[in-house]
Amino acid sequence: MMRISETVKHLIIINVIMFIGTIFIGHGSFYQWFSMYFPQNELFKPWQLITHMFMHGGGYLDNLSVTHLLFNMFALWMFGSPVEQTLGAKRFLFIYISAGLGAVLLQIGFYYYQYLPDYNALLNSGLSAESIKSMLANNETIAGVTQSQIALLKDIFPAFNASMVGASGCIMGIMAAFAMMNPNAELMMIFLPIPIKAKYFIPAIILLDLISGITGQSFFSPSNTAYMAHVGGAITGFLIMYYWKKTQFNKNRWN
Repeated sequence: MMRISETVKHLIIINVIMFIGTIFIGHGSFYQWFSMYFPQNELFKPWQLITHMFMHGGGYLDNLSVTHLLFNMFALWMFGSPVEQTLGAKRFLFIYISAGLGAVLLQIGFYYYQYLPDYNALLNSGLSAESIKSMLANNETIAGVTQSQIALLKDIFPAFNASMVGASGCIMGIMAAFAMMNPNAELMMIFLPIPIKAKYFIPAIILLDLISGITGQSFFSPSNTAYMAHVGGAITGFLIMYYWKKTQFNKNRWN
């Protein structure tokens, strides 16, 4: 059995502690403090850019929350330990946090892509910015709002009220790094026990996430998954590793 590396072990401990905090302190406080909210939402706080990476679940002890945590921590151990053992703790942690930031930036950018056209249309229709945000935050309309305005509000309600939790974006960056370092390593899905080389397996997962994010069609993950965060994390991990390979690692240390 592969030995768990030190930084990976500490990351798993932090994630478990945050999960316990979410369960015992509750959805209404702990979750709202540390999950990532859409920047236009009053619940957004700058520190959430980092803290959401260590959060799992929605404040309830249910199968989905536990599964989310277990699968992410398993993937962190499986891919993170060999990456850390090769790159060292500092470089590993740099990829991990950078991938998490890349993940949230792409996901929030995608939310803005969905949000801004309808938001601007609502402004042009005569509604004020304050009334739009109030209706979105409270999920209720004010007197005089037309049916067309209500339709636009419904369209942007999910983006405005979206919250993000989980280490998936970080882990996708680590998986991309693993695939670059071990392209011929054979991997298998639990429900598809066929060995596939990492250089095919991991890009395929990223492609499926991209398709899911664009179309809304879920393949393996729950429908509320932040698919673009997965893509953003993977791209960030790949770009970092590509740069290091071309510069600092030009002596083929891990080729």
